[in-house]
Amino acid sequence: INEYSNLILLPNELSNFTSLTTLDISRYSRLTLLPHELNNVKTLTILNMKKSSSLRSLPNELDNLTFLTTLDTNKYSSLTSLPNELDNLTSLNILNKIWCSSLASLPNELDTLISLITFGIDRCLRLSLLNKFDNLISLTTLDISKYSNLTSLPNELGNFTSLTTLNIREFSSMILLLNKLDQFTSLPTLYIRE
Repeated sequence: INEYSNLILLPNELSNFTSLTTLDISRYSRLTLLPHELNNVKTLTILNMKKSSSLRSLPNELDNLTFLTTLDTNKYSSLTSLPNELDNLTSLNILNKIWCSSLASLPNELDTLISLITFGIDRCLRLSLLNKFDNLISLTTLDISKYSNLTSLPNELGNFTSLTTLNIREFSSMILLLNKLDQFTSLPTLYIRE
């Protein structure tokens, strides 16, 4: 499903697609709601919602998609929150939230995403705190850029021995970051731009 600009609702019958692995609903600027029945598509591995600018939230039942490996909400400008329950998404490898200008917080269960290897949160202008990162030891790529309200980085970042790329651009408290650089002595790629 792609580029049908007039679509405002997805059919509930999506739950009948028992072999569906990829759902691409990108570029639906008028789509306002995901059906709760989506949680019945147990085989779903990729959920792409890029540029779905009218969606305000994701269903809490998203946590039932235990095979989900990729959740992409790039340019999802109306997103105000993520589901509180993410602890069953242990297969999730890629979580991108780029240009989520209305997102004010991240769920507490973020550290239960033990398979997460790529985490991108860029231009989430209202976000002021990055929650616990304790268990994200598989993380290889972290992109945290363009934050005017973010005042510090999680202390746990220094424990991520798998981290190969750290991309930090236009970080309002750049001095705080520079004081933590000694934690990243084995990091092969570090991008810092003001």
